[in-house]
Amino acid sequence: MAGMKALGFDEPPTKKRPLIISETAVCFVGGVIAATGCTVGHRTLHVEDYGKVAVTFVDTKTGCAIRIAPALDVREKAYAYAPNEPRYYFAQMQTYRSCLMKRC
Repeated sequence: MAGMKALGFDEPPTKKRPLIISETAVCFVGGVIAATGCTVGHRTLHVEDYGKVAVTFVDTKTGCAIRIAPALDVREKAYAYAPNEPRYYFAQMQTYRSCLMKRC
Protein backbone atom coordinates (compact mmCIF):
# COMPACT_ATOMS: atom_id res chain seq x y z
CA MET A 1 0.00 0.00 0.00
CA ALA A 2 2.95 2.31 0.63
CA GLY A 3 3.98 1.93 -3.00
CA MET A 4 0.53 2.84 -4.27
CA LYS A 5 0.36 5.86 -1.95
CA ALA A 6 3.82 6.97 -3.08
CA LEU A 7 2.47 7.09 -6.63
CA GLY A 8 -0.53 9.14 -5.49
CA PHE A 9 -3.22 6.43 -5.36
CA ASP A 10 -5.50 6.40 -2.33
CA GLU A 11 -7.11 3.18 -3.53
CA PRO A 12 -6.21 0.73 -6.29
CA PRO A 13 -6.90 2.36 -9.67
CA THR A 14 -8.65 0.63 -12.54
CA LYS A 15 -7.89 -0.03 -16.20
CA LYS A 16 -4.45 -1.60 -15.79
CA ARG A 17 -2.83 1.68 -14.80
CA PRO A 18 -0.47 0.27 -12.15
CA LEU A 19 2.13 -2.33 -12.99
CA ILE A 20 3.66 -4.23 -10.09
CA ILE A 21 6.96 -6.09 -10.44
CA SER A 22 7.64 -8.50 -7.59
CA GLU A 23 11.17 -9.79 -7.00
CA THR A 24 9.98 -12.89 -5.14
CA ALA A 25 7.53 -15.69 -5.86
CA VAL A 26 6.66 -16.66 -2.28
CA CYS A 27 3.71 -15.76 -0.03
CA PHE A 28 4.73 -12.08 0.00
CA VAL A 29 3.15 -11.82 -3.46
CA GLY A 30 -0.23 -12.79 -1.98
CA GLY A 31 -0.13 -9.70 0.20
CA VAL A 32 0.75 -7.55 -2.80
CA ILE A 33 -2.23 -8.97 -4.70
CA ALA A 34 -4.57 -8.38 -1.75
CA ALA A 35 -3.37 -4.81 -1.22
CA THR A 36 -3.31 -3.69 -4.86
CA GLY A 37 -5.78 -5.82 -6.79
CA CYS A 38 -3.08 -6.47 -9.39
CA THR A 39 -2.72 -10.04 -10.65
CA VAL A 40 -0.64 -12.01 -13.12
CA GLY A 41 -3.84 -12.91 -15.00
CA HIS A 42 -4.71 -9.24 -15.51
CA ARG A 43 -1.12 -8.62 -16.64
CA THR A 44 -0.72 -5.95 -13.96
CA LEU A 45 1.61 -8.11 -11.84
CA HIS A 46 4.90 -9.51 -13.10
CA VAL A 47 6.95 -11.90 -11.00
CA GLU A 48 10.71 -11.89 -11.48
CA ASP A 49 11.93 -14.35 -8.83
CA TYR A 50 15.27 -12.98 -7.64
CA GLY A 51 14.64 -14.24 -4.11
CA LYS A 52 14.35 -10.71 -2.70
CA VAL A 53 11.47 -9.26 -0.72
CA ALA A 54 11.05 -6.22 -2.93
CA VAL A 55 8.37 -4.79 -5.19
CA THR A 56 8.47 -2.06 -7.83
CA PHE A 57 5.28 -0.06 -8.37
CA VAL A 58 4.94 1.61 -11.78
CA ASP A 59 2.27 4.09 -12.85
CA THR A 60 2.00 3.22 -16.54
CA LYS A 61 0.26 6.52 -17.30
CA THR A 62 2.92 8.83 -15.84
CA GLY A 63 5.96 6.54 -15.97
CA CYS A 64 6.67 7.18 -12.28
CA ALA A 65 8.00 4.21 -10.34
CA ILE A 66 9.10 3.36 -6.82
CA ARG A 67 10.85 0.27 -5.46
CA ILE A 68 10.00 -0.83 -1.92
CA ALA A 69 12.20 -3.23 0.03
CA PRO A 70 13.02 -3.71 3.71
CA ALA A 71 16.13 -2.04 5.06
CA LEU A 72 19.15 -4.33 5.14
CA ASP A 73 19.43 -4.04 8.92
CA VAL A 74 15.74 -4.59 9.70
CA ARG A 75 16.40 -7.83 11.60
CA GLU A 76 19.12 -6.28 13.74
CA LYS A 77 16.78 -3.41 14.58
CA ALA A 78 14.11 -5.92 15.58
CA TYR A 79 16.53 -7.71 17.91
CA ALA A 80 17.53 -4.40 19.49
CA TYR A 81 13.88 -3.49 20.04
CA ALA A 82 13.23 -6.75 21.94
CA PRO A 83 16.56 -7.37 23.76
CA ASN A 84 15.04 -9.67 26.39
CA GLU A 85 13.83 -12.19 23.84
CA PRO A 86 16.65 -14.71 23.15
CA ARG A 87 14.93 -16.31 20.14
CA TYR A 88 15.35 -14.25 16.98
CA TYR A 89 12.02 -15.20 15.42
CA PHE A 90 10.06 -14.18 18.50
CA ALA A 91 12.07 -10.95 18.85
CA GLN A 92 11.08 -10.06 15.29
CA MET A 93 7.44 -10.93 15.89
CA GLN A 94 7.35 -8.89 19.10
CA THR A 95 8.89 -5.90 17.33
CA TYR A 96 6.63 -6.05 14.29
CA ARG A 97 3.49 -6.38 16.40
CA SER A 98 4.54 -3.43 18.55
CA CYS A 99 5.34 -1.30 15.53
CA LEU A 100 2.06 -2.15 13.84
CA MET A 101 0.15 -1.10 16.93
CA LYS A 102 2.17 2.11 17.35
CA ARG A 103 2.71 2.83 13.63
CA CYS A 104 6.50 3.01 14.10
